[in-house]
Amino acid sequence: MGSRNTFIGAVEIGTSKVTALVGEYTGREIVIIGCGECSSRGVIKGSVVDYRAATECTHNALELAERDANERIDYVFLAQTGGHLEGFYNEASVNVKAADNMIEKDDIRTVCDLAKAKDLPLGRMVVHNIRRPFRVDGRLVPTSPENLVGQRLEVGYWTVHGQEQRLADNIHVIRGFNLEVRELVLSSLASGHMVTSLEERQNGVLAIDIGAGTTDFVLYRNGAPHTTGVVAVGGGHFTNDLSIGLRLTETQAEKLKLRFGRALVQARDKAEKVWLDGNYAIGDRQFARHAIESVTAARAWELLEVVRKKLGHAFEADACAAGVVLTGGAAKLPAIAECAAKVFATQARLGEAPSWVNENLRDPGFHTALGILYYGVSAQGDRAAMGRRKGGFLQNMSRLFAST
Repeated sequence: MGSRNTFIGAVEIGTSKVTALVGEYTGREIVIIGCGECSSRGVIKGSVVDYRAATECTHNALELAERDANERIDYVFLAQTGGHLEGFYNEASVNVKAADNMIEKDDIRTVCDLAKAKDLPLGRMVVHNIRRPFRVDGRLVPTSPENLVGQRLEVGYWTVHGQEQRLADNIHVIRGFNLEVRELVLSSLASGHMVTSLEERQNGVLAIDIGAGTTDFVLYRNGAPHTTGVVAVGGGHFTNDLSIGLRLTETQAEKLKLRFGRALVQARDKAEKVWLDGNYAIGDRQFARHAIESVTAARAWELLEVVRKKLGHAFEADACAAGVVLTGGAAKLPAIAECAAKVFATQARLGEAPSWVNENLRDPGFHTALGILYYGVSAQGDRAAMGRRKGGFLQNMSRLFAST
């Protein structure tokens, strides 16, 4: 009798909704068998601010997903975002020890440990150590350098760290459902893994995931994540701008954004009006289409400019041959790709889930949850993209919860 398959949960606790997927993992492949969604409460800009409210809606999403799958989840991969996440780059080099200059596992282990050895400020914890490609005597090595001949081995890590308490809050929510969090997965890596191809990551590509409360981005070079980041601005800010600028409630502003918002101004006639509801009932009002587009376009441009500035010298259009790929619920704003193409001076497109993804999960709002599942599973067997955490993820988690 064969061993039992594993049922893995992927959870994204977002600002506007909580998404939970269940994947059946056979050891060779993973098949999505369950999905649950619930409107989010108690979460602002990707961070839990009301534990009870966030727990209730997350547990609802998990229950729906398990019911849909008709299976109990074994453990969870949990998306991580929020303005508290920061990153830095550190590299190290070693002289190859063997007399014949053949690189051995010990050389690789030593240089990796040195590159990850930088201490963090008090109250911070590593979320991901993302390894960039090795170099042997200055030559880029896209795979393992073991058994290659050279005198000097170099490697660098982009290390993402977050506030311990913020990370603990997210994990507490899942633990309250009597589930283990096996890994935290950066939202940017999850969605980026889903909407870019191996070839694009090799040629250089920037993936931007615009959610309701945050925007996550990851820049790939030479097939690996090079730089990641989070901007605490998302689709909700477009709505808020309209609400303030046009003196509307959040609900009314959201309705106008979805119906008439654009990332580039298209309306030429400033006198052209559109109706809020279109039913001409009492309370229905008219607004200038040009004014609506101007507000959303200004915010879209500003948001993408902030991402470009945060990337700094890491982003070069010439080194990003595959351009920019946009995803996330707010990436459905019309003309967002054209806006990104102007800001980054390169080609841009909307990200799409791979063809094998079921129709009901192809919406950009699912890309992060899908990516968590597939990135997390692949990362278990191959840490080439994100590296192993010093001390181990579970060891760090046990330290966080030692007093609970």
